[in-house]
Amino acid sequence: MTAFDDLGLTFTTVAVDADGIATVTLNRPDKRNALNAATVDELIDIFTRIGRAGPSGGVRAVVLRAEGAHFCAGLDLVEHHAEDRRPEEFMHLCLRWHEAFNKMEYGGVPVIAALKGAVVGGGLELASSAHVRVADASTYFALPEGQRGLFTGGGATIRVADLVGKARMIDMMLTGRVYQGTEAIAVGLAQYLVDDSEAKAYEIARAAATNPPLSNFAICSAISHVQNMSALDAAYMESVVAGVVNTQPASRGRLAAFADKSAARVRPNDT
Repeated sequence: MTAFDDLGLTFTTVAVDADGIATVTLNRPDKRNALNAATVDELIDIFTRIGRAGPSGGVRAVVLRAEGAHFCAGLDLVEHHAEDRRPEEFMHLCLRWHEAFNKMEYGGVPVIAALKGAVVGGGLELASSAHVRVADASTYFALPEGQRGLFTGGGATIRVADLVGKARMIDMMLTGRVYQGTEAIAVGLAQYLVDDSEAKAYEIARAAATNPPLSNFAICSAISHVQNMSALDAAYMESVVAGVVNTQPASRGRLAAFADKSAARVRPNDT
């Protein structure tokens, strides 16, 4: 029995390997991994458990992936249409989306998203909650809410606008513009474009997992918090976090290796 078996997952799966890499899988391939309400609830449970356990619970990094040809086609529009929700009901559903995605972004454990196929609407909101996004040649990004008579409710106005800028996001929503390939990388929708997004995501996760957990916690939570603050408060917050992280016991050996020149130096890739 693993630390996640008792969650009773139906639309997602979780597995943790011996290196502390958790694989979280969206498992509705017949629906292009569209997010129904139950899947969002499962993501809340999963990332609550990961955040509470942290590295001490065996999870040092997360790879977020999907079964089938598509990462996530966004809100389950069939369910949404069938439920015929009242405004306040949909508002509370949106708040559940925010809860799930905030637990990813602010949880302090690196989340690497392996993207493919559709990363659309709420699927892009999900992907933008990860700390690193890896795309392959099949990956395409869109916010078709305008054409569906909808508006984003899972954080696109916060995270996607932060990635691509307000003007590009408005264009995507008004026109249904689709980004893919090198253009998607250039505007900031993903950091990597590779042949095999899952293989690269695991490579990044394993590299991140070798960092001291406290450093990763600061990188994967403090930066987002600082972005929400005034410049003066952000400077104070950054100083406090640096005071704690930069004096941690786990740093001593690494600093000593740098001082005695036994540590690897940062060099260009072609050197």
